[in-house]
Amino acid sequence: MASPAPGRNECPIDAVLRLLMGPWTTYILYILRTQGPRRFGELKREVGGISAKVLTERLRMLEDARLVHRDYQATIPPQVTYSLAPRGAELNPMLDTLRDIALRWQKEDEQGSAKAAAE
Repeated sequence: MASPAPGRNECPIDAVLRLLMGPWTTYILYILRTQGPRRFGELKREVGGISAKVLTERLRMLEDARLVHRDYQATIPPQVTYSLAPRGAELNPMLDTLRDIALRWQKEDEQGSAKAAAE
């Protein structure tokens, strides 16, 4: 990631949010944290609509960031299982808070839409 311009204050939250805002990233983390370790094919099925290429890219990025652990078993066929790494688990309280806000806003928006439709 590029360094901030000289004289600018760096926001410590920015790097984490940039990491999480990539396509499908929070969905992958959500699946791993709520459903536990998953093999690639399971993740692909559970994150509907994601291509194998994008899932591979996201998992590599999350592994490089040490948020996801990749367990490779040299069997025939090889087995690769992904799970949350300790660093990824540190995000749980924040992700729980974001989930709670998202659900509350969704409910508020649905109530607002229903109210507007009734008027």
